[in-house]
Amino acid sequence: QVHLVESGGGSVQTGGSLKLSCTNSGDIYPTGCLGWFRQAPGKEREGVACICAGRDHTLYADAVKGRFTISRDDANNTVYLQMGSLKPEDTAMYYCAANNRLTWFAFLNNKGPWSGGVWGQGTHVTVSS
Repeated sequence: QVHLVESGGGSVQTGGSLKLSCTNSGDIYPTGCLGWFRQAPGKEREGVACICAGRDHTLYADAVKGRFTISRDDANNTVYLQMGSLKPEDTAMYYCAANNRLTWFAFLNNKGPWSGGVWGQGTHVTVSS
């Protein structure tokens, strides 16, 4: 069973940076991907980025391309999300999640819903103007 725990959230001003961490105490799906989605109050869940096993294939939502970087440290079963040039619209609860590659790719490209998978309790990010 996958058990994901996020950390690193907080409050920053516009233009600031934060680094989120996600530690997985279970087994990563051999054909799946780990990543992040976020949800702001009153808004729908939104994909942020994912990283897939193998060649570390990464995919980002258009809203964060060039500002966020996802990476993984397999030795420590951890996935990171380095967030830079933060904007108030990045304010949300950020969840680390695991799912299959097709779901992630469809979700991040706004061509399919999030379904199935597992996710952690979330870590909150607030960006003030």
